[in-house]
Amino acid sequence: MKKLFFLTVALLFSFVLSIESCGPVVVTSRIGTPPPHWFYPNRAEIVRYVYFPEFEIYYDFSSRNYIYLNNGIWVSANILPPRYSHINLRRSHHIRINNYFGDDINNYHNNNRSNLNRRRSVNRRN
Repeated sequence: MKKLFFLTVALLFSFVLSIESCGPVVVTSRIGTPPPHWFYPNRAEIVRYVYFPEFEIYYDFSSRNYIYLNNGIWVSANILPPRYSHINLRRSHHIRINNYFGDDINNYHNNNRSNLNRRRSVNRRN
């Protein structure tokens, strides 16, 4: 009986470990709602915002809204307006904001603008 119990526990433990390493795991406050089709993390992480520096667009995972700048005002919407219809977010450069979970994206953007627009430098040999 003990052998069967330990075998069952070992199988369950290995099953849980194998599931965690197989695919994306995004921790969010909305259970059952998948992340957008363009976001596919390769590890478990806690992210509230993703920033697209080329277009100055944020995506908020907790409210499932895009936040973009419109005439100097940050607007939150479920879908992007038609002026962004040509954008392929899956192929666009994005930055995962791992260190901010607040609601005032304007304050965060103003304080971190120089760091957000900077891409990682690439060392090229001549």
